[in-house]
Amino acid sequence: MPIKKILIVDDSPTDRQFLLEVLSKQGFQCVTATSGDDGIAKSKSELPDLILMDIIMPGTDGFKATRTISHDEATKHIPVIVCTSKRLETDRVWGMRQGAKDYIVKPIDPKELLAKIAALG
Repeated sequence: MPIKKILIVDDSPTDRQFLLEVLSKQGFQCVTATSGDDGIAKSKSELPDLILMDIIMPGTDGFKATRTISHDEATKHIPVIVCTSKRLETDRVWGMRQGAKDYIVKPIDPKELLAKIAALG
């Protein structure tokens, strides 16, 4: 299934804007959410082809949001790529155990991100 619509879940306006610019230039339709709970809701209402999930957010963090999305019948088919500043291998392993398909560490390299998106598409 080709990836056309991407949901960006990040509480940082700077990170959201950076991802929006990188992805929009490549022709992706982008939707944003500012929290884990908002991301869970928009994953159901927007049904994106891919979700980019930050981890450190107020309220529901990205690990819990990823787990919720990947276990919900309505959204479990949507791949999640974790995009976080958490660099530890244990964080990467935990993110993958929650249902993420890939893991990328901030600051995000646009070429690496686009390669990971292409690999899922």
